[in-house]
Amino acid sequence: MHRRHVARLAAAGLLTVAAFAAGAPTSGIAQAQDPAIVQLTQTLDNILADARLNGAAPAVVVRDAATGEKLYDRNGNQRLIPASNTKLLTSAAAMEILGSGYRFSTDVKTAVAQRGPVITGDLYIKGTGDPTMLEADYDKLAQAVAAKGIRLVTGNLVADDTWFDNVRLGPEWGWDDESFYYAAQISALSVGPDTDYDAGNVIVSVGPGTAAGAKPVVTMTPANGYVTFDNRATTVAAGESDTLTFEREHGTNRIVITGQIPVGANPTVDWMSVWEPAGYAADVFRRALQRHGVHVLGGNKISVATPDGAATVASHESMPLEQLLVPFMKLSNNGHAEVLTKAIGRKVSGQGTWSAGLAAIKNFVGNAGMDTAGQRQSDGSGLSRWNMIPAGEFTDLLLAIKGKPWFAAWYNSLPVAGNADRFTGGTLRSRMRNTPAANNVRAKTGSLTSVSALSGYVTDADGHELVFSILLNNYLASSVKNIEDRIAVALASFTRNPGASARMAPPAVPEVAGPPANIECSWVKPIAC
Repeated sequence: MHRRHVARLAAAGLLTVAAFAAGAPTSGIAQAQDPAIVQLTQTLDNILADARLNGAAPAVVVRDAATGEKLYDRNGNQRLIPASNTKLLTSAAAMEILGSGYRFSTDVKTAVAQRGPVITGDLYIKGTGDPTMLEADYDKLAQAVAAKGIRLVTGNLVADDTWFDNVRLGPEWGWDDESFYYAAQISALSVGPDTDYDAGNVIVSVGPGTAAGAKPVVTMTPANGYVTFDNRATTVAAGESDTLTFEREHGTNRIVITGQIPVGANPTVDWMSVWEPAGYAADVFRRALQRHGVHVLGGNKISVATPDGAATVASHESMPLEQLLVPFMKLSNNGHAEVLTKAIGRKVSGQGTWSAGLAAIKNFVGNAGMDTAGQRQSDGSGLSRWNMIPAGEFTDLLLAIKGKPWFAAWYNSLPVAGNADRFTGGTLRSRMRNTPAANNVRAKTGSLTSVSALSGYVTDADGHELVFSILLNNYLASSVKNIEDRIAVALASFTRNPGASARMAPPAVPEVAGPPANIECSWVKPIAC
């Protein structure tokens, strides 16, 4: 079952669209006497006159990356919902504040001395937010515990997630998204099912039974006893319709499976979030300890702080931040953005909270030249509709950070248009193929219902780099990604060379078949779109 994000149109997110009605740009460009700029303006105006944007709120700003010269501005000072373009602020602030070499640590600790093979007390596993922890990492920690000669823990297994606060979900996240992987709970201690690193999720696979009337077969990755199933579905005869669906019940880790699946059908696979990820991590770690011959007599406890002075038994460090940026930005991982926001808050103020992290991000982007008085950032990922940022401010940030020592690594993390490799092209891997924008445009995508965004860098036909930001809000069409692609291709085709054929209309950009355009490609799993 693949579900799109349908957020409520909260009053704070409603926009007056009269100022955005199709027509002339709301602000002109002083350089408009330049024939090339006139041509570009006409081209982009024609693209934005698309009927799909009738009554909508579009904003587009294009600037020269070397000089900051503004080549085009349509509503660039208007606050709009940026969706996952919010991650541009979060990721840049993380590189500046945490540092490109920043690593998360996960430690196994004990507050009592080991006596032979016995720990006469509790065993703690303390997290600092690592969103890349997998079952294999917990297995290595368990192996290290066993290597110390520990065979018995008389107390409890304590999952310490107190590095962050206990607020699990971001502000204004839709309640009906809660069980889906892109809105997973944020915890300082968690585990993910695969190397997409969607922490706080399990992969659920439901396949048909061997004969009609049998219960479908349910498997889970990683195997655990924390998530349970209420299997109300049935297997039906081959050739009948497949209506299988499943959803986690609120406040529980019980996934209800309903519908039918025909004999011989491929399994239905989906990523599902868990309730209280620290308990999930404790379950996975306990199983790993058992595999390595370490037995814990007590139960699992969560959200209990490790005593000061506790000795470290085993430790794991994540990949450095500059490497983590690749799955984070390429696949638009919401959990990574929120973990980094809280990690920033913890470093700057000692508080692993959204408010502390967002205050630090605001300070950074303000110092970088963004007008923080004219925008609002409500979470790290852009899942919230309370985020309001003008397109022009995105271009200010994109220009300002080019001189940062970490810029090359950050730039490398942006999705690359038309590059089919998933960890290169990311959420742009199916877009703008066989155009001048392919393997040229590097930009962050953004998608919510009636919100689409694309902001980043492109090299024009003269070899000059441009920065751009495209924010499209309040449209009713099912697809507007093609409008963004046409703008990006026009920029890749732009030239100031008099009489150059490249200054004519840019090549056509076909619609890309796939999921609805108001869903990030990475939000539809496991389809490689």
